[in-house]
Amino acid sequence: MNKDQSFLEQINFPSDLKKIPESQLQKVADELREEMIDAVSVTGGHLGASLGVVELSVALHYIFNTPNDKLIWDVGHQCYPHKILTGRKARIRTLRQGGGLSGFTKRLESEYDPFGAAHSSTSLSSALGIAVANKLSNKSDNVIAVIGDGAISAGMAYEAMNNAGASKTKMIVILNDNDMSIARPVGAMGTYLAKIFSGKIYFSLRETIKLITSAFSKRFTAKAGKAEDLLRSVVTGGTLFSSLGFYYIGPIDGHDLSSLIPILKNARDSKHEGPILIHIKTKKGKGYSFAEAAKDNYHGVSKFNVKTGEQFKNTNKLPSYTKVFANTLIEHAKKDSKIVSITAAMPDGTGLDIFRKEFPDRTFDVGIAEQHAVTFAAGLATENYKPYAAIYSTFLQRAYDQVVHDVAIQSLPVRFAIDRAGLVGADGPTHAGSFDTTYLSTLPNFVVMAASDEAELVRMINTSTEINDRPCAFRYPRGTGLGSVLPSIYEKIEIGKSRIILEGKKLAILNFGARLHETLKAAENLKKKGVNITIIDARFAKPLDENLIWQLATTHEAIITIEEGSIGGFGSHVVDFLSKKGLLDNNLKFRSMNLPDIFIDQDTPDNMYKIANLDAKSIEEKVLDVLNSNIVLQKQK
Repeated sequence: MNKDQSFLEQINFPSDLKKIPESQLQKVADELREEMIDAVSVTGGHLGASLGVVELSVALHYIFNTPNDKLIWDVGHQCYPHKILTGRKARIRTLRQGGGLSGFTKRLESEYDPFGAAHSSTSLSSALGIAVANKLSNKSDNVIAVIGDGAISAGMAYEAMNNAGASKTKMIVILNDNDMSIARPVGAMGTYLAKIFSGKIYFSLRETIKLITSAFSKRFTAKAGKAEDLLRSVVTGGTLFSSLGFYYIGPIDGHDLSSLIPILKNARDSKHEGPILIHIKTKKGKGYSFAEAAKDNYHGVSKFNVKTGEQFKNTNKLPSYTKVFANTLIEHAKKDSKIVSITAAMPDGTGLDIFRKEFPDRTFDVGIAEQHAVTFAAGLATENYKPYAAIYSTFLQRAYDQVVHDVAIQSLPVRFAIDRAGLVGADGPTHAGSFDTTYLSTLPNFVVMAASDEAELVRMINTSTEINDRPCAFRYPRGTGLGSVLPSIYEKIEIGKSRIILEGKKLAILNFGARLHETLKAAENLKKKGVNITIIDARFAKPLDENLIWQLATTHEAIITIEEGSIGGFGSHVVDFLSKKGLLDNNLKFRSMNLPDIFIDQDTPDNMYKIANLDAKSIEEKVLDVLNSNIVLQKQK
């Protein structure tokens, strides 16, 4: 090793890390933490979770033979130190940027990412699948899954643990317990883990090694085995995991490499048949004072000043769609005691932290459990309450069966507030709200709305309060509004009624959702070229404004639908209506503009919409193409 270089400068891959003396690993961790703080200060991202697993990342890559040994990070927002150690150090300042590194693990990015993530609680299932594949192939490679205390509370994690314990397949699970996911974990599992820590201090290293060594020995007498089980139950409190068939070890200090290294080594070398769970205690934001002191431990940060911790916030003073939703719901809840709100571990992200301050007894954070959240809401609806399930579009996908079976079939008036609809920027395809219009508007008797601006969002919330005979959903984008004047909470929309924004000739655009602003930009440019078009704010994907669509189809030469969602959504329903009514037989031209049949990688939202051909320029070009105009559109240089 070059003595003139820092340790981290000499590490490009885990094979380089293994050359460093064990006694120097804490220095590696310190340098790794410093490098990561500096990198994220430039890019923004999920800093707090990554700070908490620096020592763990060093220990795992030091002990295990990655990438042959498979290391799976649940969610993946804590994977930044892992990326730096696995050949991506030189690109770490491209994190979450267009053409750069993903903010999560991604199979196409590196062989050290055996399973892509971004949604929680998938690591145990995928790890078990890989471990079983190894067993079937007679491979001895290790499989390690790292899952947080919030993610392990989700139903999918329990299903995986139940299966893994019964399968007798060796896999190593690291339970990274930092008492914090995005929001503070809720529910019985969090209480259970807290009780494990409340009764005692961490194992001493000597006690831990002694216990592990005895547990992993090939054979021990029945009497000794019973004594060991009793000791493990009394000392660790890991009865639940033991009952599920895991050999439980812990809790131990996840920032103490002198404990982590020998424990991981023993787990690696053990002949134990069946899954092993190592419970470690870490601190989110560890090693950066500003993160440690912050309420959210810098879970997700914008660019910031390393010396002061000050984040460079957007100077836009307009309220976010999320805040408009929360404040509007609060005003209705003041007048209607039946209104309640539900979030699945995202109170801050959905605005329900604001609602909770006003109505703590009417706000329910059910943890990372979207399926339960939906059916819980359905139960409330049967008793004449008015539940608002505020869930990101990308996360609502996880509860689709419950939406269909427990809500839609029973026609229960659950209101779905669908945040982060459309493309979302730096979080990339895993968090894009691309499919909700399609998967909801296929359901009978469902009302599906999309807000074109924050004023329309208020009207849709107002309208939803009186939809008492069926489920409804209103979708809205991430970020700030357009500065529209907000209406009163008494201003509602007739169900299935569109609004006419501009009246023109020959071609009509039916816009569904937040692309209306770009559509109006396109219309301004077209007007300068002598092309005047009709623009409709459709508002509803279901039910459609069939009377208006019929009118447009019989008075215009062409119709274009625009939506920030996948095929099968609003445009598909419009063309289905036109086809069934025979309106396409009269030389009516029809085009749909929706998200392309690809997953769009992280970038700025503006660039993502350009890639999707849903920006003003693309809309303008589509109109001219449909009209077969002789106007030559000057290409952008």
